[in-house]
Amino acid sequence: MGGFFGITSTFDCMTDVFFGTDYHSHLGTRRGGMAAYDPEIGLQRKIHNIENAPFRTRFEHIFDEMVGTSAIGCISDSEPQPLLIRSNHGTYAITMIGRINNADELISQYLSFSGGHFDAKTGGKVNAVELLAALIDQKTSFADGIRFAQNAIDGSASILILQEDGSLIAARDRLGRLPVTIGKREDGYAVSFESFAYEKLGFVFEKELGPGEIVALTPQSMTQLLPPGKEKRICSFLWSYYGYPTSTYEGVNVEAMRYRNGAILARDDKARGEQAIDYVGGVPDSGTPHAIGYANESGKHFARAFIKYTPTWARSFMPPVQVDREKIAKMKQIPVKELIKDKELLFVDDSIVRGTQLRETVEFLYENGAKSVHMRSACPPIMFSCKYLSFSRNTSELDLIARRVIMELEGEEGFEHLEEYCDGSTERGQRMRRAICEKFQFSSLEFQSLEGVIEAIGLPKCELCTYCWNGKE
Repeated sequence: MGGFFGITSTFDCMTDVFFGTDYHSHLGTRRGGMAAYDPEIGLQRKIHNIENAPFRTRFEHIFDEMVGTSAIGCISDSEPQPLLIRSNHGTYAITMIGRINNADELISQYLSFSGGHFDAKTGGKVNAVELLAALIDQKTSFADGIRFAQNAIDGSASILILQEDGSLIAARDRLGRLPVTIGKREDGYAVSFESFAYEKLGFVFEKELGPGEIVALTPQSMTQLLPPGKEKRICSFLWSYYGYPTSTYEGVNVEAMRYRNGAILARDDKARGEQAIDYVGGVPDSGTPHAIGYANESGKHFARAFIKYTPTWARSFMPPVQVDREKIAKMKQIPVKELIKDKELLFVDDSIVRGTQLRETVEFLYENGAKSVHMRSACPPIMFSCKYLSFSRNTSELDLIARRVIMELEGEEGFEHLEEYCDGSTERGQRMRRAICEKFQFSSLEFQSLEGVIEAIGLPKCELCTYCWNGKE
């Protein structure tokens, strides 16, 4: 997926933008970039690959290479960015979070009348940020261009632009699928995906942009260029997994939501009948707060039966080859044998997507003497690959464990009954859960309901995107 951070200030802000961008490292693992404006030098830009080293390490020498009173930075799981663009709007740096599904159509349309060109990658693909800039530049103002681009894009696009006078333009996606927040300090303004990133740097919360809202920022002012729209579809998965625990979106804190979510899981389990459980734990790290909520509600003891060794191991989904991801995931797990041997264990995972690493985890627990391993997912079964935010690397929906099991049970006919499979009280839902249990050696399995997730978030259902669970936009 990715995240961005920017500051426009009366003082050099490179250190703050460096740390503010670094605070978004949980959102991407492929590339990092920074662009800066200095009155004497103008616009500058650096991009580094961060697949094998974190943003902080790759950019530790940035203060010797760039200076600026205004700067933006990004973490990206896709395109190299930010880009420097020279156009009818002057020279500017641009970064985006989102996804363009109809890129080929938009590229062909643009080339048909412009007589222009794009820098092509292997296979003829075009950097989505460059395409976004080309769409914006078709209009005479940034506000009109951004709105034009967002309306043309099938997908999503939250945008941050650094102009050649040091001012910033921030635009939230047309339907607000991801957050964009503004912070204020005596010397200027900050723009961020994660509000805690600027709060740690001395900024105070000023505003969360509404869906499609666009603002221009100078060190002295914030001006609304376009008001927010009425429709909102913020990603529900932010609270379940991607959002950082200290983050708050639309007034709802991530950690608090996860406690409520786990409590709802426990409440529903209690209604189905008590199970003999010695310890409740999370599949770390993002499953842990869900598990705490479950333990608090159920009265079962919370315990960390295994710990992830994270000081030197890379994030487990980082390597491009699946076998390497699985190996790293297994190497990171260090058992606490006294909490595993001969124990009835229940674990809460934030979600069950492909299930490949979860299989390794369960085998690891049994190898260390677990008597039983019960599994709970803090999300409903994931039935659709996200087409808005690029937070999954699945190339086929059959990579999803729920889809794959349904295919094995019923063939393509089963895809006509996804709602039944999601519901654990139906015959199809129970068959799917039993089949997954057999594959992974779970003693039992249950998923959070869609209603339970919505209850835990606490926002109106109509404001939430739940596409990955029910295919509804």
